[in-house]
Amino acid sequence: MTGGCQCGAVRFTVRIDSDDAYLCHCRMCQRAIGNVSVAFKTVPKADVRWDGEPRWYASSPIARRPFCANCGTPLGFAYNDGENMDLNVGAFDDPRRFVPRHHFGVATRLDQWLDTSDLPGYRIEDNPATVERWMKAIGKLPD
Repeated sequence: MTGGCQCGAVRFTVRIDSDDAYLCHCRMCQRAIGNVSVAFKTVPKADVRWDGEPRWYASSPIARRPFCANCGTPLGFAYNDGENMDLNVGAFDDPRRFVPRHHFGVATRLDQWLDTSDLPGYRIEDNPATVERWMKAIGKLPD
């Protein structure tokens, strides 16, 4: 499977053996991506081929995180030791394949964000101001 950052400067290709993924709720991940949790797919480090090298941020004494230096997209997580790393599910070109199988870092999980299925949902097309901005900018709605 392939994936990469928002601007396309950093791309990756990786062999995927299963649909298993997980959600991390630890405070380090929350801060690293600026969100309530991050969806990860664990893969062998040796199976990841980078096209355009990511920068790596030493986010703690035991781990580092790849990101795009151009657009800032966070791409994953890797312990300094070990054979595996995690890629952010959202960085894959088609993340629909993956299924969360467990939660990690649950001590700091924000439970109010877990099941939001009863909240109303809106499409981009439902917001005329957003549609107008996209039409002025590129003449169509984003993919």
